[in-house]
Amino acid sequence: MTGTKVVVATDGSLQSLEAARSLCGYVDPARVEEVLVVAVLSPTAAVPFRDEIGTASPTPDPTAPSYRQEAESAAAVVAAAFDGWPGRIRSQVRSGSAAAEVVEAAEEVGADLIVVASGSKGLTRTVLLGSTAMRVQHSAPCSVLVWRPTRH
Repeated sequence: MTGTKVVVATDGSLQSLEAARSLCGYVDPARVEEVLVVAVLSPTAAVPFRDEIGTASPTPDPTAPSYRQEAESAAAVVAAAFDGWPGRIRSQVRSGSAAAEVVEAAEEVGADLIVVASGSKGLTRTVLLGSTAMRVQHSAPCSVLVWRPTRH
């Protein structure tokens, strides 16, 4: 029997990092074979990938042809939330429709669970807002954990 495979989506928001960190409350890390953190760049976005959690430049160059560095940085921070987990932890940046790319990544790895944050406040509102979480939920080949921030 193989272990659980999880895809964690990030849009660079604090909410997506908190969603990843909450995963320990839902699964036993010892039973997780693989965690794939996915950041998606929209090729038609009018705003840059919002990296609230990574180590990339805090003010991206608006003339840069790509925001890949910011997306890679955010994905690395989310992946680091799984340091110490016994399974394989990796990250990737994809380009396209956020929901479609997250679902495709889950299909490619044979994921058992997708984790997405809902209600992100980052500039990349097209990445992980409720409508994207809803599209992932309706198209996913597996269970979907939609994490919502706790109201204070």
